Amino acid sequence: MKRTWWKEAVVYQVYWRSFLDTNGDGYGDLEGVRQKLGYIKELGADVVWLNPFYVSPDKDNGYDIADYYRVMDKAGTMEDFERLLKEAHELGLKVILDLVVNHTSDEHPWFREAKASKTSPKREYYIWHDPVDGSAPNNWRSYFAPSCWKYDERIAQYYYHSFAVEQPDLNWENEELRHEIYNMMRFWLDKGIDGFRMDVINLLAKRKDLSDVDNPYDLSYLANNPGIHDYLQEMRDEVLKHYDCMTVGEIPFVAPKEGLLYVDETRGELDTLFHFQIADEMPTWDMLRFKQIQRDWYEGLNGRGWNSQFLNNHDHTRQVTRYGNDGEHRVASAKLLATLTHTLPGMPYIYQGEEIGMTGVKFDSIDDYQDIAMKNRYAEEVGKGRDPKDVLASLQLLSRDNSRTPMQWNAQKHGGFTDGKPWMPVNPNYERLNVETDLSREDSVFHYYQQLIRLRKNNPALIYGEFTDLLPEDESLHAYERKLGQVRFVIVLNHSHETRTLPFSIDAQSLVLQNVENGTDGLLPYEARIYMTPTAR
Repeated sequence: MKRTWWKEAVVYQVYWRSFLDTNGDGYGDLEGVRQKLGYIKELGADVVWLNPFYVSPDKDNGYDIADYYRVMDKAGTMEDFERLLKEAHELGLKVILDLVVNHTSDEHPWFREAKASKTSPKREYYIWHDPVDGSAPNNWRSYFAPSCWKYDERIAQYYYHSFAVEQPDLNWENEELRHEIYNMMRFWLDKGIDGFRMDVINLLAKRKDLSDVDNPYDLSYLANNPGIHDYLQEMRDEVLKHYDCMTVGEIPFVAPKEGLLYVDETRGELDTLFHFQIADEMPTWDMLRFKQIQRDWYEGLNGRGWNSQFLNNHDHTRQVTRYGNDGEHRVASAKLLATLTHTLPGMPYIYQGEEIGMTGVKFDSIDDYQDIAMKNRYAEEVGKGRDPKDVLASLQLLSRDNSRTPMQWNAQKHGGFTDGKPWMPVNPNYERLNVETDLSREDSVFHYYQQLIRLRKNNPALIYGEFTDLLPEDESLHAYERKLGQVRFVIVLNHSHETRTLPFSIDAQSLVLQNVENGTDGLLPYEARIYMTPTAR
């Protein structure tokens, strides 16, 4: 396994529209990101990942792109982006952008031209099908709607959409379309960006068999279809291998065996991946399931491919609310979860606000939510006759808006995010939970992240070291080892509300980092310890 800069990096994800608003319109912007680059550098991150800021009607918060080459007004201007990129590089930070090429907006000129006529030159940039028995071609669902087919009455055909009806899927079988995408990728790489996070990249190849599926709610039939690796290898040959850049693929519906096909260094497709066996398949904390997932991926990729470690992002509820304790033990559990992501095998990702332990929200009304997936599902379930209050309650925990509330910079109005009306309400706890407060406290979540990042950067064993699960059957204690040469770390985590006894002995003098003050041998609730020792057990 070769060593590279990106394997040793820590990535900080900026959901810019909720980061910092500098012009008072209620939306964060690229200038706000630029102004906070020093903050990101102080934290210790190496790479900034920006969510889409391209021209978009914003039906899905920028993931419905109408122009790949221009910056949307909400985000700012191309000059703002170029200044941000230049200053990031001056600080030693790298910048990666979201690559959204499974679909476009229905307002993209390609789609407008495609639906104008069946003989349009851009018709084959998208996927069309005649009705079957007077209705949609099959029973497939999309992520955001009961069907992945939308009928165009003027053309009398259906078009295919894996997400919202306003997000028609691109037809990657069309060679001309593929080269349009490659030209766009070169445009941004030539500007100097350092890589791409690739949105649902394993959905590009579509299933040829259009027959109904037994369970349309299991959306795995949308992904990993024949042809996907041909497309990615062509993308690498045409574009990526000519730049010193990193790629991380968002790849749902994969286990390690299939995931390895995307990141095997001998195949040369992607550098690393996000899998979703935790975020999509573990609604709440399940220690034994989590341990099994980590073991499986380590064994599946070891020596051949690189993993990512994350517990929340713009699509998933904040980790301390979903997988920790956002009440009495918020600080301890935020630090414990950070310890996991920065010491397990793979590249750590920090989602903005995670570094101060920001929490999820529960708005009182569906009208307060912006998440298109949640709002569509709410309407669908209420339409079936379910009680609206029950439906809202059932959707709140996993709503994407849990992680999209504005960044909490200080205790001033709107958490210092904006002088205007925020596009989404700020979490009401901003007066006590904010960056300014965290920076002022030596024992804060922020400063613990700094220590973790320094520890990882200074110790290759935490990056490239072998991984061994020391307590695979324990339902609340997680203990594992990272070893490289003569250097060994033992990480011990009490992921529970109860004080626990460590079931093996270890030299207390070898303790290098601890998330709570504790002078006893027992592990306090949500206590995390990192030992550096040549002997374990």
